[in-house]
Amino acid sequence: MTSPLTARDRAKAERADALLAEAARLFAERGYPGVSLEEIGAAVGVSGPAVYRHFAGKQALLGAVLVKVSEDLVDGGTRVSGESDGADERMAALIAFHVDFALGNADVIRVHDRDLAHLSDADRAEVRHLQRTYIDLWISALTPLHDAPADELRLRVQACFGLINSTPHSTRSASRSKRATAEILTAMAHAALIA
Repeated sequence: MTSPLTARDRAKAERADALLAEAARLFAERGYPGVSLEEIGAAVGVSGPAVYRHFAGKQALLGAVLVKVSEDLVDGGTRVSGESDGADERMAALIAFHVDFALGNADVIRVHDRDLAHLSDADRAEVRHLQRTYIDLWISALTPLHDAPADELRLRVQACFGLINSTPHSTRSASRSKRATAEILTAMAHAALIA
């Protein structure tokens, strides 16, 4: 039996989460090489050396950001897929989940696109494994809807991710709401997958 979390344990977890969020924001703004541990710590009100209480260093922090987001995608995709009845509903749920994710996590997507090469070999392997798992989840959902070879389905899924992931940080419009953007991306993603 595990003991309940103490107030200190909760505070430590909250500080680690804050460090992850600020690291993602700063890496997105300036790139991994352009950010120091001291700057990340200062963004959450701690000294640079205090960051080492949570992460072994800047590279470990980057790894934690990108592994966590990959795990969140697999967990969320598995959940919405499992809650769906029928192939059409499953595909729609995955698209809606990913669009919502992309619109809410543009910083992390930018960090992934630009700074994946800075990961340790172990973290890069873990991120790649999780990405393949997530892609396979989508291919499994797409297979009953589209009679095509597996390599074409994989291409369709990856192209769909490119469409969805690039839009939130490449097009920002004050005149279009997040909901309107989500509706456009959802329709385009569905059309791209099924075309």
